Amino acid sequence: MWIVLTLFAAFMQAWRNAFQSQLSRDVKTAGVTLARFLYAGPLAWLYLGGLYLWQPTDLPQLWGKGGLFILGAAIMQIIATALMVQLFKLKNFAVGAGLAKSEALVAAILGVLFFGTALSWLGWLGVLLGTIAVFLLSAGSQLNSLSYKTIIIGLGSGASFALTSLWVREASLNLNLPFPHRAAWVLALVITTQTLLLLLWLWCKDKGTLHALWQRPKLTLATSVSSFFGSFGWFSAMSLTAVPYVKTLGQVEVFFMMLISFFWLKQPVQVKDMSGLLLIALAAILVLWV
Repeated sequence: MWIVLTLFAAFMQAWRNAFQSQLSRDVKTAGVTLARFLYAGPLAWLYLGGLYLWQPTDLPQLWGKGGLFILGAAIMQIIATALMVQLFKLKNFAVGAGLAKSEALVAAILGVLFFGTALSWLGWLGVLLGTIAVFLLSAGSQLNSLSYKTIIIGLGSGASFALTSLWVREASLNLNLPFPHRAAWVLALVITTQTLLLLLWLWCKDKGTLHALWQRPKLTLATSVSSFFGSFGWFSAMSLTAVPYVKTLGQVEVFFMMLISFFWLKQPVQVKDMSGLLLIALAAILVLWV
């Protein structure tokens, strides 16, 4: 099940990134970040309510470690998304999102050091190959032209997404509920926290950005809906297995990303060396064998 959920999440995240890239042309970074969560919250609560109608169970205890992990994941994902949007403003869609995919390697290192994650040597090999493949596919011949600023922001975004994923998994494991319910609770609470924090910030500091989102309802809605489905897939998959495996397999997002970038965003993506495609396929096979 985690494989199906991860592939679905990667597909939806590619679309979410594409919509955010379009929105970032006219809306400030905080507004584009808010667009990711704005309508996703109600969808998450509807999904959670549907689960309880289908299979009633206990309510979770949200105080203690579980609540802290949820708050930390919410804040870290805001930071990660804001850095991703900054990447879109510096380089094209495929390169920006590709740099942030260092997330899988960072998640593996942090997971082993601080979260008790255990990876086999095949798992490590898959993570490393996937990371190399993403850089080859996303940047290609543009690697030599990347600025230090772009590299630092990309790695920062990847590290922030990695911490988000690790804390999401820890939050889910700390809720004493069956699989779909615990993932749904974390999803709904994280998105709601993010929405309230960003709305409060923009209402106090930059109401013009809220107005800019209001003027672009279709793109804002598309960003939120695709974000909800992507987060649903990620959160559910990470409740079932280790984060590095999910994120390494999730690098198939690059395939979807390149297609969207070329056919919908009309941005040229040069991939001269097919070794990148073979590496990412091999990385996915390795983590599936673990």
